[in-house]
Amino acid sequence: MKKYNVAVIGYGWVSTAHIQAINATSFAQVTAIYSSRPQDDAALSARYGSPIKSFTDLHTILGRSDIHAVSICSYPHQHAQHVIAAAQAGKNIILEKPLTLSLADARAVSAAVEKAGVKTCVCFELRFSSQMKATKAVIEAGTLGSIHYGEVDYYHGIGPWYGQFRWNTTKKDGGSSLLSAGCHALDALLLCMGSEVESVTSFATRSKNKTFAQYEYATTSVTILKFSGGRLGKVASVIDCIQPYYLHTHLVGSEGSLLDNKFHTNRIDGLNKHAWSTLSMKMADSGDVSDHPYQAQFETFFAALARNEEMPLTSLRESMRSHRVVLAADMSAELGREVQIKEVE
Repeated sequence: MKKYNVAVIGYGWVSTAHIQAINATSFAQVTAIYSSRPQDDAALSARYGSPIKSFTDLHTILGRSDIHAVSICSYPHQHAQHVIAAAQAGKNIILEKPLTLSLADARAVSAAVEKAGVKTCVCFELRFSSQMKATKAVIEAGTLGSIHYGEVDYYHGIGPWYGQFRWNTTKKDGGSSLLSAGCHALDALLLCMGSEVESVTSFATRSKNKTFAQYEYATTSVTILKFSGGRLGKVASVIDCIQPYYLHTHLVGSEGSLLDNKFHTNRIDGLNKHAWSTLSMKMADSGDVSDHPYQAQFETFFAALARNEEMPLTSLRESMRSHRVVLAADMSAELGREVQIKEVE
């Protein structure tokens, strides 16, 4: 029998990936689902291969003593409400991105989690991808030297061919290009360069393609980040493109550069100075949640929980650093000026 029983809050597209990943870990299994729509318990149990009981009342499911953690997969505008309720009920929390849609909610969520002392995991799961793990290893090995410029860009056309399109188009739940999806790229940049961002300047625009006309917000943004020590970064978030998914990474350091799955460096003798060398890594190449590295992330979370420790890389406290930069970038685009990170702390 696995150690932790998990309740999923919100039963939609992303929750199916969460359930499969949680069940595949060594420590936990999903035993309950909260949905605003009644579900068939027998069908759920058959689909996921273990007994699952469904609920339509949030307080009932959070009041169960046999539930040790929750995985919040509800609509983004419900995240703050559900995180606070789960924290107050003493449940450990997995939270799908975006954390919240506003600064006020971000502050309220942080306060509730800190007061309750529960453990957390935020789904910036690309930190656990082959691409980002290999990239981070190259940086830590000193291959690039001291990085002074980096860019990570998110290209993923989110149109009617994705189930989330119907609500992602709204300001209420999509929020912005960065909140909707590009936050993965910004978080990856902070993973590579450190989270010491001092200020951001962001600009936003949108496609004229009628496919994306339903969006209530600008679907492309470009953000320039100023890091401590004078370092610079750039994040493009483009969810109105007509092209395959692409997470573009380019890091420039004092001793070399990394471009996606290629690198060039002065630190290794004998390399062809006129050509890139190739890294053997799996590129992040899909926006489908079934292809995301949730299992590795959740395994790390539950292993840390078993040790009564905060998980590395994507705890709420760590992830909030990236989320504040996202909120600052959106503020900059709206106000038309540079925004200091201290304005959103």
